[in-house]
Amino acid sequence: MPALVFDCDGVLADTERYGHLPAFNKTFEEFGLPVQWSDAEYAQKVKVGGGKERMKAMLTPDFVAAAGLPSEEAALAEQVAAWHRRKTEVYTGIIRSGAIPPRPGVRRVAEAAYEAGWTLAVASTSAEASVRSVLDLAMGAELAAHFAVFAGDVVPRKKPAPDIYTHAVDALGVDPADALAIEDSRNGMLAALAAGLTCAVTVSAYTAEEDFTGAALVVTSLGDPPPDATRTEVLSDPFGVQPGPQVDFADLSALLAKAAETAEAVRAAEAADAAGARPPASDRP
Repeated sequence: MPALVFDCDGVLADTERYGHLPAFNKTFEEFGLPVQWSDAEYAQKVKVGGGKERMKAMLTPDFVAAAGLPSEEAALAEQVAAWHRRKTEVYTGIIRSGAIPPRPGVRRVAEAAYEAGWTLAVASTSAEASVRSVLDLAMGAELAAHFAVFAGDVVPRKKPAPDIYTHAVDALGVDPADALAIEDSRNGMLAALAAGLTCAVTVSAYTAEEDFTGAALVVTSLGDPPPDATRTEVLSDPFGVQPGPQVDFADLSALLAKAAETAEAVRAAEAADAAGARPPASDRP
C-alpha cells in the first residue's frame, strides 16, 4: 500500500516560531551564552537542517572567545550536545503544555489514510523526542501509535539531502513512487523529490516565500471543515487536482496517481527519443 510521510516542524504544527525559537533562546540564557535570536534572525537559521547544526553554526572564533568556551573540537562538541539536550527538554515542555495547536487538516487526512490502509510515517531532522511530542499532540496518542518515526541523527546528512526519506521508504519497504511526502519548506521538498517521492507542500510561518517548483501541490494549509472551518488557499496545482475548501485524502491519493502517470509519460517519451536516435536495423553493423 502507499505511504503518507509527514515532515514534523511546520507541517504537524507551527513549531518553529512558537516552540523551537523560544526553546533555543531559553537554553542560551540558561547557559549564559551571549546570544538571543530574533524572529528575523531565526527565519534564516531554519534554513539549516537540525538543531545541533544550528548551534554549531554559531561557533565562530569570536563567539567561542566571547562565550568563554573551550577551543578543542571534542570539548566543543560535548558542549553543543549538552545545549541540545536542554533545548529538547524545554521544547518538549512547550509542546506538552498545549500552547501550540496542530495545523489544520493533518489529523483528518492521516485518519483517512490509515482507514484506507496506507502506511503512516514522519521523517524529520529534529530530535526524536521532539518529533514524538509533536506527533502525539497533532494526531492523538491512539493514531500516533500507528506512525513510524524517522528522526534526528538516524541519517548523517540532514535535509535537503534525501537521506531521511531514502531511509524511511527503505525501512518501510515502500517504493518511493508509492509515497507522498507533506513538507513545508524548500529544503524538505528537495529532500523528498531527490529520494523519488511525490511532495505536497503546506507553507508555514517562515516558508511562504520560498520556491516550491517541483511540488505536486502547494497550499496554505490542508484546511478543516466546520466547526473549525480553516479554508485552504491553493498556491500551485500543476497536476490539476483542484482541491475544494479543504485538501481531502482523495486529493492526496489523486496526486500519487497523477505523478505516476506523468512519470510513465516521461519514460515513454525518453524511450521513443532513444529509439529514434538509433539507426534502422538494416543500417546497423
